[in-house]
Amino acid sequence: MSTQRSRTSTRRRDAILDATLAAAATGGYEAVQMREVAKQVGVAVGTLYRYFPSKTHLLVSALTREFQRLDASCDWSTIGATPQERLGMLTARLHSDWQRDPQLTEAMTRACVFADATAASAVNQAADEIERLLVKTLGGGDPTDHQRQIAGLIADVWLANRAAYISKRVTAAEARDQIDRAVRLLLAGNAVEN
Repeated sequence: MSTQRSRTSTRRRDAILDATLAAAATGGYEAVQMREVAKQVGVAVGTLYRYFPSKTHLLVSALTREFQRLDASCDWSTIGATPQERLGMLTARLHSDWQRDPQLTEAMTRACVFADATAASAVNQAADEIERLLVKTLGGGDPTDHQRQIAGLIADVWLANRAAYISKRVTAAEARDQIDRAVRLLLAGNAVEN
């Protein structure tokens, strides 16, 4: 019985996250309303709050799941011969994804940037997932401590530039150039070994 309950809970959680992504993709942060998400999934608002205590928590959890899906879509540790090639392919994919769905990008980035203490665990989980993917990509499956530190810096640069993009301080092309420049500088001079 508990296995069945666990599967039902997982399906419900996924349905909630899917409804959240759909709402955010069409209307950004403001379009994600807890009551509407619950209605779309066919659950009570109280049930939704048991899974996700706030809209921010909900959006950040959706971001975490998207990074998990991205990781599962490809073996980023073997896609290129060098850390630079692997990271270049990953960042190209990320740039493409977040420019394709600007409303969704705005919603998830805004949730990460403006999260309060109630969503701290969700934000930490998202940051861990992003860094884990970057570390795996840099290290080719066997990362060094140095690569872990670089991955953390790249994740910070990436989030800062996404925030600048959604606040319209930079264009998508400028954000990508700044991210790519920071990555090149961090990886320059054999800073990241194969």
